[in-house]
Amino acid sequence: MRIGSRSVAIMYSMGLLLIVLFLIDLRLGSIRISLGEIVGHLWGGEKLSDQQVVILTKFRLPRLATALLAGAALPVCGLQMQTLFRNPLAGPYVLGISSGASFGAALVVLGAGAAGIVATWSLAIAAWIGAGTVMLLLLFVSYRIKEVMTILILGIMFSSGLAAVISIMQYFSEASALKSFVIWSMGSLGNVTGSQLSIMTWAITPVLLVTLGYSKVLNGLMLGEEYAASMGIRIERTRIIIFATTSILAGTITAFCGPIGFIGIAVPHMVRFLFRRSDHRILMPATMLTGMVVMVLSDIVSQLPGTERILPINAVTSLIGIPVVIWLVIMNRKAQSL
Repeated sequence: MRIGSRSVAIMYSMGLLLIVLFLIDLRLGSIRISLGEIVGHLWGGEKLSDQQVVILTKFRLPRLATALLAGAALPVCGLQMQTLFRNPLAGPYVLGISSGASFGAALVVLGAGAAGIVATWSLAIAAWIGAGTVMLLLLFVSYRIKEVMTILILGIMFSSGLAAVISIMQYFSEASALKSFVIWSMGSLGNVTGSQLSIMTWAITPVLLVTLGYSKVLNGLMLGEEYAASMGIRIERTRIIIFATTSILAGTITAFCGPIGFIGIAVPHMVRFLFRRSDHRILMPATMLTGMVVMVLSDIVSQLPGTERILPINAVTSLIGIPVVIWLVIMNRKAQSL
């Protein structure tokens, strides 16, 4: 595989931008730590106070690591869905996986919130079970129905149905439980503990490696399932792997961080526009890297530099993602008209 000099230059630029944003994000917070102090501490030269070390190691670094994992995982889900369904609006939540995770979380928060029994682990496990249940339903449907667009429509129906049930649960829930669920649904990168971050890393990293190995298969799917089958690609097996990896990635992020919208849809389009390539062997790593850049940037914006307020990460990613999608659609239409 030949990688053009332009793609290499963009990759290096994205990597450098990620490092810069990472360092900027590290210093943001109610207690200021300068970049010089951070870099000096990392290189073993300058010593930080005990309070500064605790803030870096217990709060800011775990939050940034969570942002990197979410930024790599969600856009990969979107890229896989857009390729499988050959639909530019497909994303990690289009099949109802996120709604399944949200439904599991709603059962815990809205069902046990009135009694005050809302543990983070029970929330995460319930979200995993909800996402896995929807995945199993989709796998069952995929065995019965071969038309990929029909599966996409059914996934949207699953999502809408679960959202309706969640709305009914919210209507009949107690005020305290409703508040807890609304806060969770806004999304957060800062509530993940060290042990939870370890589980996220072990759950997401191997799956990302699997998706990298399936880049060539995704290239075949771009030309249609019939052509892919003529190339020797096992369509049903490929669907199962794509559904499973998307469920694990999106379900894990949703379980621990809450729903994070539009990153999965917007970032793959950004990467295609920047790299001007359709080869997934380039698009897949580029999507991971660009997603991490966008997510760290979103985390910086969410902290409202200069204030002590923190915005919900889901609101920030939506505000960033929606204009990007609109702009890219307009640019693509202009390019096609030339």
